[in-house]
Amino acid sequence: MTIGSFFMRVSRIVNNTPNLLLLCTLSGGGVVAYSELQSGVERPSIDANEPSKKKVVVLGTGWAATSFLKDLDASLYDIQVVSPRNYFAFTPLLPSVTCGTVEARSIVEPVRNIIKKRKGEVRFWEAECVKIDSANKKVFCRSNIENLVGSGEFSLNYDFLVVAVGSQVNTFNTPGVKENCHFLKDVEDAKKIRLSVIDCFEKAVLPSLSEEEQRSNLHFVVVGGGPTGVEFAAELHDYVQEDLIKLYPAVKDKVKISLIQSGDHILNMFDERISSFAETKFTRDGIEVQTGCRVVSVNDKEITMKVKSTGEVYSVPHGLIVWSTGISTLPVIRDFMEEIGQAKRHVLATDEWLRVKGCENVYAIGDCSTINQRKIMDDITTIFEAADKNKSGTLTIEEFQDVMDDIIVRYPQVEHFLKQKHLRDFTALWKDLRGNESKEIDIEAFKLALSNADAQVKSLPATAQVAAQQGTYLARCFNRMDQCDDNPEGPRRFRGSGRHKFLPFRYKHLGQFAPLGGEQAAAELPGDWVSIGHSTQWLWYSVYASKQVSWRTRVLVVSDWTRRFIFGRDSSRV
Repeated sequence: MTIGSFFMRVSRIVNNTPNLLLLCTLSGGGVVAYSELQSGVERPSIDANEPSKKKVVVLGTGWAATSFLKDLDASLYDIQVVSPRNYFAFTPLLPSVTCGTVEARSIVEPVRNIIKKRKGEVRFWEAECVKIDSANKKVFCRSNIENLVGSGEFSLNYDFLVVAVGSQVNTFNTPGVKENCHFLKDVEDAKKIRLSVIDCFEKAVLPSLSEEEQRSNLHFVVVGGGPTGVEFAAELHDYVQEDLIKLYPAVKDKVKISLIQSGDHILNMFDERISSFAETKFTRDGIEVQTGCRVVSVNDKEITMKVKSTGEVYSVPHGLIVWSTGISTLPVIRDFMEEIGQAKRHVLATDEWLRVKGCENVYAIGDCSTINQRKIMDDITTIFEAADKNKSGTLTIEEFQDVMDDIIVRYPQVEHFLKQKHLRDFTALWKDLRGNESKEIDIEAFKLALSNADAQVKSLPATAQVAAQQGTYLARCFNRMDQCDDNPEGPRRFRGSGRHKFLPFRYKHLGQFAPLGGEQAAAELPGDWVSIGHSTQWLWYSVYASKQVSWRTRVLVVSDWTRRFIFGRDSSRV
């Protein structure tokens, strides 16, 4: 039978068969497939009139970006993520990684594990954003993968850009810091510190070293008395006392840990009781706390400091320095700020809806930005005119309460102002201002009532808690963005008519912890509650375990804590 007659017979069979898939091989070794769908079954088609999805480009994979991606409905947008790290790190546990209490791999979750669980498709590129071109709605990126074949540079267009690149350590241009200090911003930093601590002990026990050289190698200096610096100092002290001195008994009396703080107290953002307890405990544990000192310079052998009160300058030898003194803006963000007219600012400014000021369709969340809360006194005349519906020049109690409902949402500082004055509601504010007999108030009395509210405006701290809440809030806004044209909601637009589409972002403080070593911790909880002691440490364990981004990391972290209790910390140099 010829090939031509074979296919004629196949054609007749197919025409009489509703659903057939036929495979046959030819002499050349190839495979021929012939199929026919059952009649009546619709073939998929592409609607040319169907609108394409808006492109959302997310820069970063930290707390803010990960919270945004986890809560965003990926079926609504074409989402692309760019970050130099292909994982999310639970940064509050970085001090534990430096001493082997927790393994580095236990606190990281691959980004692709996170985004694959979302509805729709999320694409990820392991690269660093080097330029943001807001005028043309484009970002330029460069891959940081070593030994890459071909060009690692590319650009992405966007309809919406979410900037969540984080920040870098602030060295305050102190000479020698970048060359001779360790930082604690990422997992790689924590792993380097862990190896350096072991190196210091291994060098100190060499027989060729004098006692003075041994003490120099075992002098660990922590610069910065904030939560990260304090927690690292506490972790290092426990590591030394519980594990290392058993392995290096010859130098157990030569170890010294110093904590240097430029302010008058460590943990100065916490309640005064916590700060005082931490200083007392550190002194009792043998950790030297030096407050009121500023680091002048650092070299490979000594750190030079200046006492602010006396002006005295002195130097001390060191074996390892961990620099933890705050954050600064990344170069790509500084260039972007210059482009959009924010060059004079220290950090990228957004409005209460997390939109970058002076830039359309660009949002910024996390450590790279700060919310520039609008002052109520800038709008006080416009607000009064909007409230005075009958144009009488005065406000009745009903008009006052009506406008205050919008004010309390649009200007969060007013709520803090009322709490500070211990006023339960707007009626109490009215009585406090004008007395029980007053029927109406004029604009001067209205201004006087709210004149001190703007003093409550404060910048939000650069913490994981703030970043995570911003990411969640922004995701909710994006999920409902297409519904808001018909159903606008939110506070009144005091300049112009109508209302804002969304409520402004409002941070809810859920408390903060400060582990102090020795299975003791301090916590500042909502409602101005302060808790200190062993029970607080167990609360810290439960909260940090529950806040892990996946069950995998949750199990790994708990197992690491259990291993440490049973076997101690690992001191091998691997």
